[in-house]
Amino acid sequence: MHFDVEELQVDELDESLAEKDAQQQVTAPQRLGADDQAEGLRRMLVCNQTQVITLVAGKGGMGRTSVTLNLAAAMGGAGRDVLVLDENPAPHNLADSLGLFARFDLLDVIQGKCQLEDAVLRGKGYAILPIARLMRALEKLNPVEQHCLESALAEASSGVDVMLVDAAMLAGHAAVSSSLASGVRLLVVMDATASGITESYSLIKRLALENARLRFEVVVNKVSNEQMARLVFGNMEKVARNNLAARLEYLGYIPLDDKLKRATQLDRSVVDAYPSAVSAQACMALSQSVLQMTMQHDEMEGGISQMMKNLIRQLARQHEMEQLAS
Repeated sequence: MHFDVEELQVDELDESLAEKDAQQQVTAPQRLGADDQAEGLRRMLVCNQTQVITLVAGKGGMGRTSVTLNLAAAMGGAGRDVLVLDENPAPHNLADSLGLFARFDLLDVIQGKCQLEDAVLRGKGYAILPIARLMRALEKLNPVEQHCLESALAEASSGVDVMLVDAAMLAGHAAVSSSLASGVRLLVVMDATASGITESYSLIKRLALENARLRFEVVVNKVSNEQMARLVFGNMEKVARNNLAARLEYLGYIPLDDKLKRATQLDRSVVDAYPSAVSAQACMALSQSVLQMTMQHDEMEGGISQMMKNLIRQLARQHEMEQLAS
């Protein structure tokens, strides 16, 4: 299926996404039972009000890591204490985009090979904790390691205002990402290309039908102007609402900008390198939208520690279902 986004009309996008929806009937069993769903719907970290936002994308190349980096820089510049959890292995992960080398990661911490501070990388106004290896080993952790994980994440979140999670791509049903866990806000990063629209919708559909996710926040990246961003979002929101009963909320857009490309080449965020650039201003506006939405929808409890518990529980339940099916 191909269509030209620059000439995309409302009815054409509705028809294209509806066609995509009809072609992709879900065959996998629903992963979450009612008890798991209820356990995930809690209020977030009452103690220190840490906000946890996981950034996801339907395919590579949409700029999810770039958006994560610039959101962290914008929030840090606004005085927030920000920690980024990086689910992606090097190269081309968040640490790599800043020219940083991670000697240790969170798996090393819970296995007693280093202290938490040894695994934390420092950006300008924010910190980064690599968790790629941990995510791959998550369902194999023994009870002692799970307890160490909970303790390490509780320590990491102490005093943190915002945790951003740069989520790994979900390449198949065996892929593990915090975006599959209940009780976490999801920010979908999409672009305005034909494949960007259809793959983003496919991701939303998968998470809505297989993982009982009904609310998604959206940022449109690499777009010429806000009018185009709102057109793309508006059509996807309508199709998702009609076909999935999912709620999509527009948080903002990031325009195409040579300064952002230049900042990437310098291993810096555009917010830090070129704060007056149009893309930097858009990132700062996006950070305010994210924080305002957080205050309006602060309806979950447990933060990143509870998120990991929910995800481990889901993985165990999924494994049991697969055993019964085989």
